Amino acid sequence: MRVPEQVKRLAVVIAVVLAGVLVTRFYAIPRSLVSNELHRSSTVQRELAKPVKFAGSELCQGCHEAEAIKKNKSFHRNLSCEGCHGPATQHTEDPMAVKPPAPRDRKFCPVCHAYDASRPTGFPQINPTVHNPLKPCIACHNPHDPIPPRTPAACSACHAQIERTKAVSSHALLVCTTCHTVSEQHKKEPRTALPTKPQTREFCAKCHGKDSPQKEPPKIDVTTHGTPYLCWQCHYPHLPEGRG
Repeated sequence: MRVPEQVKRLAVVIAVVLAGVLVTRFYAIPRSLVSNELHRSSTVQRELAKPVKFAGSELCQGCHEAEAIKKNKSFHRNLSCEGCHGPATQHTEDPMAVKPPAPRDRKFCPVCHAYDASRPTGFPQINPTVHNPLKPCIACHNPHDPIPPRTPAACSACHAQIERTKAVSSHALLVCTTCHTVSEQHKKEPRTALPTKPQTREFCAKCHGKDSPQKEPPKIDVTTHGTPYLCWQCHYPHLPEGRG
């Protein structure tokens, strides 16, 4: 069977391209650009040539034992000392000549603690404009143990995102303790003393059941609506108009 002329031409083009790729790969490109071994060794040499800037928290603790003990029991226990004070190698080599910076203005702490909806629920967040304006953060909070001098009275102090959501929902006028039982310990150790949340369908039925004495809320038949799920498994309580 005769091979079409178009196929022959295509085969020639493919052969030329393939030959060009192979020649370029093995002869035209310097080995230093394609060798993993050379790249790895040169990278190691480059990094080793850089001066060491960070001393590490363990070295800091050797001299600053009291601060380390306090920090290691606080909410900042997972932060490195140099995360706030900057690279400290030169300070460890000559402590009297080189002093690491200690943040004193209001611009530093809000890098982590200014309100940001992407941060996890319960993470302490503030509005720097209205939260103790003009005062440096360290006026009220010891950075090595940043528990506030007064226990927050409002849930929004930590749950700002939830508060903003609830404020535009049909549950806006409900206080948090309507649905949650919150111990005083939760305000001090939020992760170890969690608030309760409704565990039965009858809880929401107190307002939304068809026999509820409450006039305004939407009514449903609890015995048939959404069984066997709990109400908050379908309806997000802080914005119940939507679906969870």
